[in-house]
Amino acid sequence: MKANIYIDGFNFYYGCIRKTPYHWLNIAKLCQLLLPRDEIATIKYFTALVTPRPNDPEKLIRQERYLRALKTIPNLEIIKGTFLSHTVTMRLAPPQTGFAKVIKTEEKGSDVNIATHLLIDGFMNKYELAVIVSNDSDLLEPIRFVKEGLNKPVGILNPQKNPSVALQPLAYFIKNIRKGALSKSLFPNTLSDEKGSFSKPSSW
Repeated sequence: MKANIYIDGFNFYYGCIRKTPYHWLNIAKLCQLLLPRDEIATIKYFTALVTPRPNDPEKLIRQERYLRALKTIPNLEIIKGTFLSHTVTMRLAPPQTGFAKVIKTEEKGSDVNIATHLLIDGFMNKYELAVIVSNDSDLLEPIRFVKEGLNKPVGILNPQKNPSVALQPLAYFIKNIRKGALSKSLFPNTLSDEKGSFSKPSSW
């Protein structure tokens, strides 16, 4: 089937990439490996630019390098949300008592953006099959509408250990993303684009 892929970048990263050596991942290659019988029309990658921290000043540089790598994939589109940081008071973990002020950073926009693109693309008949790379139950209602209102199947590539109980009844299929597939889906260490050649971050 003609498939569109919708990737929740942070759900994907924290679910199956963060603690692995597979940061330099060719998402198109991974999707084709996991969906060998489908024709992948468009891949939409939803993310937000991170904020460098004193303990990791090159965090944004690495992310921008990776986004540059993703842009070498012809049928991939990057849709950016935003990060918001604010100070909140939180209780200390036992056995400590009391409270502490911490900076809480939240990514905003990806859920709404994924839902919007999923629905609009479905209305415009841009796919026969939608595939969500996320395990976020906040996507329950847009997935339900695509399935029941548009009569189109929605599959899930699950980046986390256990699939969402809420999403399972609506999913056309659920495939867990395993390390073996990640290891077979890496970019070459050096890539090139219209600006020249560039390499994966040395810490990766």
